[in-house]
Parts: sequence; C-alpha cells; structure tokens
Amino acid sequence: MIGHRFLKYEPQANGKTRFEQMLDIFTQLLNYSNGDAGEALEWMNQLDRQYHFTDDQYGMGDFIEDLKENGYLQENPANGEISITGKTEQTIRKRSLEEIFGKLKKSKQGNHQTFKPGQGDESNSDTRPFQFGDMLEQIDFTESIRNAQVNHGIESFRMQEDDLQIRESDFKTQTSTVLMIDISHSMILYGEDRITPAKKVAMALSELITTRYPKDTLDIVVFGNDAWSIEIKDLPYLQVGPYHTNTVAGLELAMDLLRRRKNPNKQIFMITDGKPTCLKIGGRYYKNSFGLDRKVLNRCMNLAAQCKKLKIPITTFMIAS
Repeated sequence: MIGHRFLKYEPQANGKTRFEQMLDIFTQLLNYSNGDAGEALEWMNQLDRQYHFTDDQYGMGDFIEDLKENGYLQENPANGEISITGKTEQTIRKRSLEEIFGKLKKSKQGNHQTFKPGQGDESNSDTRPFQFGDMLEQIDFTESIRNAQVNHGIESFRMQEDDLQIRESDFKTQTSTVLMIDISHSMILYGEDRITPAKKVAMALSELITTRYPKDTLDIVVFGNDAWSIEIKDLPYLQVGPYHTNTVAGLELAMDLLRRRKNPNKQIFMITDGKPTCLKIGGRYYKNSFGLDRKVLNRCMNLAAQCKKLKIPITTFMIAS
C-alpha cells in the first residue's frame, strides 16, 4: 500500500547553503538600512536571537567572514568600518520586470524584440526574394536551391540572383529610459515605509535594463522640492528628505534627458506615492499639500500631454499602503 512518508525538514533541501540563505536576509535588510552594512548586521543579530538561523557549526562571525571572502563586504583598514561593495549593490538589484517593455518602433539594433522584420538575431518562418544589401548569412539555401531547380532544371543546375531567398529575422531595437523616484517626506509619513519598495522596484528595473538590454540607455532622476540625476550605484543608499513632491521638476528633467537621446523609443518610469504638491516658480517654491492644487496639477498635466504628443509613454508605479 502506497502512503505518505514524512521526513524532518532540512533547511538546505531547497539547494541553498546556510550562507546563501543568510545572504538573502542580509540583502533584504540592506534595503531597509539604506545600504548601511553595520545596521543590517545588527538587525540580523536581533533576528537570529529570535529565530535561531545560526548554530554552533555556523555563526554570525562565520557569515561576516564569508561576506568578506566572497566580495560582499569591505573593511576600512583605518577605522575598521565595514561597507557593502559593488557586488552587493548588484545582488540586491536583481529582479525581473521584463514584461513592462511593450510596443516598440524600429530604430538602431538593440535587444528589444519587435514585430518589424530586419537584420536581427531572431529568425522567423518568413522568406522573401534577395535584395541588394542583404547579408549572406540571411540566405535560405534550401529554398534557394529549390528555386534554382524549378527555374533551370536539375540537369543544367545553376543558381542566379533571382533564385535566392532570404530568411527574415525579427529586428531588435534600443530604448532610452528615464526612471523617476519620489523622495518626498510622504514616502515615510505616518510610519509607512514606502521608500523601500520604491527602491526595490528601481533597483530591479535598473538591473534588468543594464544586464538584459546593455545597448539601452538609463537615466535615474530623483525628485523632492527639486529634481536631480543620480547614478545606479547610488540606489541602495537612497533616502527621503524633508521635501514636498515636485513632479513637474522631475518630468522636466526627464524630458530634457530624453531630448538628448537620438533613438525614437523613449519612455519614463515614475515611482511615487501620491499627488504633486510643489512647484518652483523662479527662485520661490509654491507648495500645497492639502488636496489637489489646480495650479500644480495643471502644470503637471501639461507636461504629461507633451510627453504623449512626443510619443513618450509614462508608466507609473504607485507605492501606496
């Protein structure tokens, strides 16, 4: 008789070592500590006391040494302070958001698949007659030989240009992306942590673009009272400030950055938690956090309309509690 067999649960049964399991926890905590390795390790010690994920064979000291040996932590020889490395920054960026890349126009060759035929990497089943300028590796020799046999006969076999058939391939294109991140005070207001999921989305998206689509361009803009550009490596350390939400400044900078890009595929991703509340008029800030301010909203909608006219889609990730 076949029945159920119950065995003791082994944490390593999922294929991960103790170090890899603890590394997952460590990288998650780094999101909450804004990249502060010391604070993340202190939190791990507190969690360990409660959930006991270390034992006599593998303790926190072993984990810290493994982090250093594997290039995830570095220690300042002058003061002994520890910090994360570029390898750690990349590790906490890895996620999959590939489905957000949608309809694309034909431009320079890249890695985004389109429905436009051209000189690409993905072959399809369509063929067409040879045209001047086609590459030799695109020739479908089976169809070309068949045409030559039909046109000239088997006994006097010869192949001419008119016999050649070209195997179509799907063209891959490039995209220029600007990622906007809201760092206004509302991202942590009333004890709600919205900046951590915002950073996770930003790091996932940046990692996807830089690894899967290396020919693409990515600019990152943060906006509060003002807007400015940051580097990808700065994302884990991003913190909110005592700012209002000047979405207009963020969109203006994003559009200016995209204006300098030459390919036609341009898009904006915006990560925010709510409504725009601020404008900068000359050297003065106009602020209103109560309700939807018509003056602020109209400026914001005008920029959105300009983006639509320029065929620059804006995809918004709304971070809400």
